[in-house]
Amino acid sequence: MRITPKTPEVRVPRLVGLMAMDARKTAEANGLFLNAPDRPDFHQTVVEYVVRQYPQPNAEVPRDSVIYVWFDFGEGDGGGGVREPRIPRPPTGGLQRELDEPGDPYVVSSA
Repeated sequence: MRITPKTPEVRVPRLVGLMAMDARKTAEANGLFLNAPDRPDFHQTVVEYVVRQYPQPNAEVPRDSVIYVWFDFGEGDGGGGVREPRIPRPPTGGLQRELDEPGDPYVVSSA
């Protein structure tokens, strides 16, 4: 019976927020490889920031595993939207019905 040595497990480092070159160095230092599905030219990517990774930080994986990182949020993900206050503010006092346009063929009767 042949016994094969078990590959040592390593913890996945947190790569989100790091620039591409720093993420590569961090992965290499932990014995891991990086792959970026949204960047075919990943080896040339330098100053873009990692916004997502899989597996998640602190997951245990075998040494020489591939960690996937993304530099863009997918459709409908991320994007903080507008954070400053919008003027004019909405009216107070509860819900109000928008008035019909003059000459609108689909007039809503007020009841």
